[in-house]
Order: sequence, then C-alpha cells, then structure tokens
Amino acid sequence: MAKFKLQAYIEDSYDELIHKVSWPSWSELQNSAIVVSIASLIIAFVVYLMDISFQTLLKQFYTLF
Repeated sequence: MAKFKLQAYIEDSYDELIHKVSWPSWSELQNSAIVVSIASLIIAFVVYLMDISFQTLLKQFYTLF
C-alpha cells in the first residue's frame, strides 16, 4: 500500500513539473541572475559600510575610557 502511495506521489510530482510549472526562458533567467547579483553586491556594500561605521564609532567610544 505504501508503495502505491509513493508511486502516485512520484507520478503526480513529475506531471506537475512537466505540465503545470511555467519555466522561465533563458533570457528571463539571465536577467533575474543579473538583478540578484547586483542586489547582493549593493547589500554587501551597505553591510560593509555599516561595519566600518560601527567599528569607527566604537573605537572613538573606547578611547574615552
């Protein structure tokens, strides 16, 4: 009985992947990858700036004591 459920699950999953999922075209995939890469670089740069800012502030704070 469990074997039939597993087989039905695999068949349904295959059917959904082949017939119901809309896959992006190659150009859409490239555009999305570029957007994600640029966004990741911007976020990394912002985090870097925040790190440097807090480091500088803490150094100034610790020199007071």
